[in-house]
Amino acid sequence: MYYIDYCNAPLTGLTKQNIQKLQKLQNNAVRFIFQLNGKRKWEHIKPYLPVEYRLKFKIALLVFKCLNNLAPEYLKSLIALREPKRESMRLDDDFYILKVPKRPNLSNTEGSFTYAAPRLWNILPYNLRS
Repeated sequence: MYYIDYCNAPLTGLTKQNIQKLQKLQNNAVRFIFQLNGKRKWEHIKPYLPVEYRLKFKIALLVFKCLNNLAPEYLKSLIALREPKRESMRLDDDFYILKVPKRPNLSNTEGSFTYAAPRLWNILPYNLRS
């Protein structure tokens, strides 16, 4: 399980098909480790977060560390906070919003930390971002 989860943040740009393959790999590893031979192969193993959500969690965690000065400089330099709008009615919701860079020309770069992290962070509810 450690090898599947180690450095999985770069995997955010994977297609749904490849994420499903990783999910099958994780499910089979859990079945093998805990000897869950009776489980049907298509059933998800409940105690483990699905691979898609593990990737999103890892990216959000990296953004949190960047904003709280717990990440290396090279990661912190990739994201920036957006200036709050003065005319906003609810100022609380406008804080901790990241600048989202312009959409990249290549579809492969949509999974990059620079582009994916702000998009993922900005959709989180305010109480999780603050």
